[in-house]
Amino acid sequence: MSKQTKYIFVTGGVLSSLGKGIAAASIATLLKHSGLKVSILKADPYINVDPGTMSPLEHGEVFVTDDGAETDLDLGHYERFLDENLSQDNNFTTGRVYSSVIEKERRGDYLGKTIQVIPHIVGEIVERIKKAGEGKEILIVEIGGTVGDIEGLPFLEAIRALKSEVGRKNAMNIHLTLVPYIKVAGELKTKPTQHSVGELRRIGITPDMIVCRAEMALSRELKDKIAFSCGVERNCVIESQDCQSIYQIPLSFLKQDILTPISEFLGLGELKPNMQNWDSLVKRIIAPTNETTIAFVGKYVDLKESYKSLTESIIHAGATLDAKVNLKWIDSEKIEDENVNELLKDVDGVLVAGGFGERGVNGKILAIKFARENNIPYLGICLGMQLALIEFARNVLKLEDANSVEFNKECKNSIIYLIDSFIDAHGKEQIRTHKSPLGGTMRLGSYSCDVKAGSLLAKIYGNQKHIIERHRHRFEANPQYKTAFEKAGLQISGTSNGLIEVAELKEHKFFIGVQFHPEFTSRLTRPNPTILGFVGASLDNAK
Repeated sequence: MSKQTKYIFVTGGVLSSLGKGIAAASIATLLKHSGLKVSILKADPYINVDPGTMSPLEHGEVFVTDDGAETDLDLGHYERFLDENLSQDNNFTTGRVYSSVIEKERRGDYLGKTIQVIPHIVGEIVERIKKAGEGKEILIVEIGGTVGDIEGLPFLEAIRALKSEVGRKNAMNIHLTLVPYIKVAGELKTKPTQHSVGELRRIGITPDMIVCRAEMALSRELKDKIAFSCGVERNCVIESQDCQSIYQIPLSFLKQDILTPISEFLGLGELKPNMQNWDSLVKRIIAPTNETTIAFVGKYVDLKESYKSLTESIIHAGATLDAKVNLKWIDSEKIEDENVNELLKDVDGVLVAGGFGERGVNGKILAIKFARENNIPYLGICLGMQLALIEFARNVLKLEDANSVEFNKECKNSIIYLIDSFIDAHGKEQIRTHKSPLGGTMRLGSYSCDVKAGSLLAKIYGNQKHIIERHRHRFEANPQYKTAFEKAGLQISGTSNGLIEVAELKEHKFFIGVQFHPEFTSRLTRPNPTILGFVGASLDNAK
């Protein structure tokens, strides 16, 4: 008989974006470093089936798992903190739950019964939580949104029911709430926390621990007041104070001895996490020795959550290289022939991130041309690689109408075309694709890439012959132009089943474009080689 998985349910109150995901990931990290088998799950009450069709303006970045699931950006935090690959089982939404229940009803699985929120919807949620916890000692379950949201009620009922089912020693509730500082009064206020806990109790859940998000440290008196008014033990009030780096949070929780009450509730025995390596990396994030400046060229520069995994991966590389990486955010729509030199003259590297759509493309191409002609380290990711090929075709191969069919379906020199065209031409059935709800075919998740010996790609990946990275895109580089590119000095150094994965300039300090998203596999303790190589080249350029 398999051992009972123990659950830690994390809920939030007062308002969203308080950092439930970081708190959940931090607790998971401490438990993993204590030698326990830990996993983590995000249950999102919104009705979208997944975030794949949502605008970055709505929900920030879409994170992609190894198995091709488009998930909430919190899964990125989970993977970066835990240093483990998660799957589609680690994130589900109201939309996915209802779709599943309706499919079962249509098949007759419920034998003609009336389908209701209780027991059918709640039961589906419980089963999905159990599935994610299979084979793990601890499963941390983060419930999206805040207590009191009408769409979140089935999820809260599910964790209430599951705790009742597995027993007190196998589940605990952690509630994260805001303790705001009222400037005119000069005080931190506990009333929002009390009201939030009251709402939680009203629906049958009593928190065992309260994590208080605050701008500053909470006094012992204030913590005692929260403990008394909310009915938790004094050592179960933990503060989550504003920090310079999110990677400080596990160390802050450890300093507050968060593991002692968790161990007491779940019967885990003495927990002694080894956080020495983590601590040394965090110190290099906070007080690095070296410094470099990278131009981050994109169209969502006012909404940096859209590039969360990428900015975090740059922090990981900086920590490993003991360097502060200053990002100069440049809106690609504002780059023109007249100002590109001025905008980029003081940077040590140029990064063009992925994206969809034509907006800002001309500015990105100008930035790529500047990096190529001025021997400045360049990294192009996904669209950033495709545009590097288009820029090279236009300005080196002199194919003036070179373009992507994403932007011009009638162009004669389609350097970038739909993956469907490649599959039709080559019959590559082994290329795994997903049908997007918006129509069209997408490559999602992990794919193997063959690495050309002696290339820059081989160098940064330690001369591996094959690498595995994650994708999220609809358009591909047209292999018909491979010979012309290589003859002119643009080497195709990575391929996957005939598809162009990586292109690099031979006579350049560091110029590489990758079709995959290296940021999705980067971790604090294990930065992605592509990002690490680029930041290292930018650092050398700064020196």
